[in-house]
Formats: sequence, structure tokens, C-alpha cells
Amino acid sequence: MRAVVVEQYGQAPVVREVADPEPPPGGVVVRVHATGLCRSDWHAWAGHDDGVTLPLVPGHELAGTVVAVAPDVRRWRVGARVTTPFVCGCGRCAWCTSGQAQVCPDQTQPGFTHDGSFAELVALRAADTNLVAVPDAVGDAAAASLGCRFATAYRALSARADLRPGEWVTVVGAGGVGLSAVMIAVARGARVVAVDRSPAALDLARRLGAEHTVLAADRADTADPAGTPAGRPAGHDVGPGPSRVAEEVHDLTGGGSHVALDAVGSAATCADAIHSLRRRGRHVQVGLLPAVDGHPPVPMDRVVAWEIDVLGSHGMAAADYPALLAEVERGALRPQDLLERVVDLDEGARLLPGVATASPAGITVIDPRLPARG
Repeated sequence: MRAVVVEQYGQAPVVREVADPEPPPGGVVVRVHATGLCRSDWHAWAGHDDGVTLPLVPGHELAGTVVAVAPDVRRWRVGARVTTPFVCGCGRCAWCTSGQAQVCPDQTQPGFTHDGSFAELVALRAADTNLVAVPDAVGDAAAASLGCRFATAYRALSARADLRPGEWVTVVGAGGVGLSAVMIAVARGARVVAVDRSPAALDLARRLGAEHTVLAADRADTADPAGTPAGRPAGHDVGPGPSRVAEEVHDLTGGGSHVALDAVGSAATCADAIHSLRRRGRHVQVGLLPAVDGHPPVPMDRVVAWEIDVLGSHGMAAADYPALLAEVERGALRPQDLLERVVDLDEGARLLPGVATASPAGITVIDPRLPARG
């Protein structure tokens, strides 16, 4: 089969022929119809994940059709149209059997722990725990986006933050996760402030229902990496003071948001999200935070002084997909509206190194069935 292969961290990936995968014990092989190009794939390409071994086929959010099934799989047959969470549980531990596979201690992740979906075929493990049937009404590209960005935003706001109608939520980062969060928050009756450096991304956030948008300037203009604005002393009771972004959110919301979600994953965006909250607010960290001198700086002074809840959110288990899919089927949520473009494997390989610095207003999906262009 043809696949995108990362052979060296930080070097241009290549598209080449590799061996077709076989279904692992308890697993299946899926023919990939759509697979999202995500910032998490860039982290794997850049060498930020110590669980990655090269060479590697990236790709972790996908939709396709089952083409081979291991003998011990009970629930799935060849021809089933499926997707999967990007965190795949082992299927045996107490976390998996209780429906919490997203924190399975023996989890696997396609495109990280083993070859992923930037290919014509992908092997998926513990199929009876991890596969999700895709309804006929949900298209391939929309189903692929559910595997990481949309499902992650859905669980972050519903199960982790317990977002309620009428509450203010600040979404920092209007990429795939952030725009999904905007759509989901609006559908829940919340009031959204979207923050991003890209005017195009903020335009889309407004079209999705964000009540306010804040254009974030370069942090070098307003704050150091730890979140203290240049030239301003840190407050005694709250640690590093809020940036211009956080102050603007406080003005727009009349005292700060009830919920904040960092969909980017940097010290600056995490600090902005936390500082945008009102007292006793809830912060959800979704974006990966690369370590800085061991650990990324987080404004814990504000967290303690204002009794802010800090919540991690790591995708969503397959067991929780039915509620999300029901909302998609009835049109309450429309992940397909976030689709920006569909590209072939060669174009996907070309785009991967620039994912972290590009600012597309929406989701890019790779369709491995498309012929190479040129």
C-alpha cells in the first residue's frame, strides 16, 4: 500500500510503498477513506512524543471500512463502516471495562504507538472496545474529524467542564479543536469568546456562533512566555498578571468566563485561558504542552487564589460516542461545516511539517484513495 512515512524527526516525510498491515489479535484492518491532518500529528513528526518510534506512518483520526478481522473479534465484520477514538484502550483493564478507555494505562494510539492512518490501510487494536459504527447520515470526512478534534472538544466541554446554558466560555485557539468547541458550546446555549491570531479563523468562529472574538497579538508584544505582561509587576495575590487578551475577555464577559479551553497548547495560551476566567472558573487543557525545563509554566498562583479548577481532557472513549453521533445525525452538531479541504497523500505529506505554523480556517482531511496530483 501507499503511505506517508516519517523517517527522521523534523525532516520532510515521504510517500512510498510499504507492506499491507495484518489484523493484530483482537483487531481489524480498515481501508482508510478519510484521515484528518492534525497538530498532534505535527508533534509526532517533530519528535515531541517519546512513545514514537521511527520510521512511522502518522495519522490518528480516521474513517473507513473494515477489510480484515482477527478470528477473536466478536462485534465487527468485513464491510462495516467505522471510526475510532485516537486513544485506543487495551479492552481488558478496569478503565476500559468501565467505559473510560481514554485513560487506559496500556493504551495504543495509531500514528504514535504504531503506524497510523496516513495510508491506504491501517491496523486497529482491541476492536471490540475501540471501534465505532458510523451512521449512513455521517460522511467520511465528518466521521474522521470525530476521532480527535471534534470528540475531544465534545468531551472537554460536556463531561469535563460541565458547560451549562448561559455560561461564558473562552476558547483559545480557533483551529480544528477550537472551532469544534465553538460549535459545541453554542449548541449547548453557552456564550463564546474565541481567541486566535488568525483573522480568518476568527471570522469562521463568528459564523459558527461566537458572540465575541479577540485577535491575539504576538506574545512578544504583550507578555513574556510565563504570562507576565512586559513592564508590569506580578500581582501579589494572583501571580503573573493577565495579558491584554485576558483583560479584554474580562471586559467582554463582565468579570471573566466561567469556562476556558486551551486548544493550542503553549505556556502563553494556557496562561491566557486561565487568566480569562472569573473566580472559581473551570479551565480545560486540551492542547499538548511541550515541556520547558522539565515542565511548562502554568499560573498556579491564580489557580489557588481564585479557586480555579484545572482539568485535563484526553479525547473520548468509544463508549461515549453514541450521544455525540446522535447530535450529529439530527443536525444539532455539524462537523462537516468545519471541513476546509480534502487532499491526497502526497499533498498531506507536504502539508504536515507546516501544520504548527499554518492557520487554516478549518479542518484538512486526507483521502488516500485520491490519485496524486501532478
